[in-house]
Amino acid sequence: MATDGSGALIICLLMGLVTLGTRLGGVFITSLVPLKPRVRGFIDGMSGAVLVAVIVPVALEADLAGRVALAATAVLMLLLGRPMPAIAAGIATAALLRATGLGG
Repeated sequence: MATDGSGALIICLLMGLVTLGTRLGGVFITSLVPLKPRVRGFIDGMSGAVLVAVIVPVALEADLAGRVALAATAVLMLLLGRPMPAIAAGIATAALLRATGLGG
């Protein structure tokens, strides 16, 4: 499928449907499994493992702005304990550094 014209929009909508399907499927599957402490520990650990699997390659290949943004996100996450403000600050940091030409 071409990404010109409406192709990009169709691809984004399909990706959204796949994401929604996996989220709903995950909720359905976990409703069938009793959440004993061992299962809950696995689920809690899995989210951190996925996050690290996404972040490490980015950190290794990122420019200066990406690395500073990653550090800002990590520090705010540790201070606030809330991911959304930390992620927003990381995005803003990268955008600011790149807009000013300091991001490498």
